[in-house]
Amino acid sequence: MLHALTLRPPATSPGIVVLGAGACTEIPIAELARAASDDELVLVDLDRAAMEQGRNEIASPALRRNVRLIEADITGGVSANLNSLMERRPWHILVEQGARAVFDAMAECLEQCIVPDPPEIASLGSGFGVVISSLILSQLFSYPLLDVLDYVQRIAPQMVGEQERHRRYQDATQAFRIRIIQAHLHLLRSLLDIGGVVVLLSDIRGFVFNVYGTDHDAQHRRTMPLVPRTLPEMMRENFTVLEERNWEWLSDLPENERLGRGYEVAGYILQAPMQAQKDETPSIFNNFGLRG
Repeated sequence: MLHALTLRPPATSPGIVVLGAGACTEIPIAELARAASDDELVLVDLDRAAMEQGRNEIASPALRRNVRLIEADITGGVSANLNSLMERRPWHILVEQGARAVFDAMAECLEQCIVPDPPEIASLGSGFGVVISSLILSQLFSYPLLDVLDYVQRIAPQMVGEQERHRRYQDATQAFRIRIIQAHLHLLRSLLDIGGVVVLLSDIRGFVFNVYGTDHDAQHRRTMPLVPRTLPEMMRENFTVLEERNWEWLSDLPENERLGRGYEVAGYILQAPMQAQKDETPSIFNNFGLRG
């Protein structure tokens, strides 16, 4: 994130927005607030209390005043849309027909679910010099998909786990993930000022291991993909990739019978292709660094 600030052209807006800010534990919030200069650092997340906690970590009252909080669903209401579709199904009949009928109906809900592309976030505006997506990408589709399985748990607990055998459901979940990611990438691009840069951080795989010190050893490690394999390709379809880095976080060490856990993370610094930036300029006001 700090490196991205050095890549922002001098003529680009000093405004900065962080999507998925949370309590700002992974964000150098004071440095970002200072870099926003006379403009704003805007934090966006569903958890307002966490953002307030993060903002309060800034020692300088002047910098704290430079941080604006927006409590919002970054998907634009996908979970609510999906829940509305699920509530309309005659589950008492479908459960009697068996697991295939249930998961076909769930697949249909995912296929029909409206995914705003790009999502609209009220009062956010656009024209930011730096747009940051902080470890939020996989959560945007994971939480709605967990809602689906929670719904199955309510209506037919005996069917939980059977979804792995249903091809239509698996195809629908993958297509749903890709739609959510594409909409998020479009959102990031829509928020940029001309010449601005995007920082996208995302966990791409989770892993568990049972012997500390051999967490890189395939014999002691099992991995699980968290985002579709097409993510790098989707990134390059929407942006010019200025930099890409990969690293790992160990979140839990193995202890007694409990496995250790960690995540493989990808970090990108991105820029919209120049022709696309010109085509997407909404009005003459962008020339003055003004946001709606």
